[in-house]
Amino acid sequence: MTNTTPIAVSVVVPVFNEEESVAALCQQLHTSLSAIGRSYELILVDDGSRDRTWDKLREQARQIPHLRLIRFRRNFGQTAAMSAGFDAARGEVIITLDADLQNDPADIPLLLERMDAGCDVVSGWRKNRQDTFINRRLPSVIANWLIGRITGVRLHDYGCTLKAYRREVMQGVRLYGEMHRFIPALASWVGGRIEEVVVNHRARQFGATKYGIGRTFRVILDLFTVKFLLQYSTRPIQIFGRVGLCFFAAAVLMLAWVGVDRLFLEHAAADSYLLKRPFWIITPLMFIGFALQFISMGLLAEVQVRTYHESQQKPIYVIRETFESPA
Repeated sequence: MTNTTPIAVSVVVPVFNEEESVAALCQQLHTSLSAIGRSYELILVDDGSRDRTWDKLREQARQIPHLRLIRFRRNFGQTAAMSAGFDAARGEVIITLDADLQNDPADIPLLLERMDAGCDVVSGWRKNRQDTFINRRLPSVIANWLIGRITGVRLHDYGCTLKAYRREVMQGVRLYGEMHRFIPALASWVGGRIEEVVVNHRARQFGATKYGIGRTFRVILDLFTVKFLLQYSTRPIQIFGRVGLCFFAAAVLMLAWVGVDRLFLEHAAADSYLLKRPFWIITPLMFIGFALQFISMGLLAEVQVRTYHESQQKPIYVIRETFESPA
């Protein structure tokens, strides 16, 4: 895994418990990439699979050329698997896709065509998505709208893993948490040109999805981090100061209203009324205050985590072993 010879295209695929699909996946990728007329490599990252995925991948590596395998010691998550693939990739263009065969490797030439036209990031759009509506498509629609609204980079399908990235754009991007889906927004921050193309989406053939509704909440929390990093990472006082000023203004207004109420709007049982009234004012204020305080602490912790990892060049994953196709 130490060869640093530059090549044209690297395909990075995170894999977790996909023993039934990896053989067909490798064959389809080999067929698609063999026809593009460019040098390429396939990098499959086994994210701590607990089935026979690794054995199946090694079998494919003995049959298919340009296949490089990375195996984690445990499950670190899709973002970490992508990060490991990006670190190992030598291609001028890096393409990612899922291992469950729902992304179609035959769409890779389409993404490369748009990259040749000058794009820095080409994002797949699963316009005719073959997933259930309630627990997959509806949360995705809401998340795509929310991400586009907050980041300013509007895409129909942030969750589609089938994407192409120019290498130089990715060199300044560091991934943590569930941040892989926000790469287009991060690339836009460094001046990358982003385009979206409609891609094929196939029904899942094997196993069950690894994505649940709980993942939506993790994405929302990471969205706070993305917004902070894109707009306030070099001037955090702008966000925390504004929140503080809002609370100060609210406190002044409430104090003024209580004073006016006491001095000019006295009524029957005023003392009892005033004793009860602060409870209904202070309780929601404390709730909001604590919520914002914890979010602020979380953002600061995110910055500290990045400082910790990046100052020491410490990866967010641990590799157990690697394997390559015979030369």
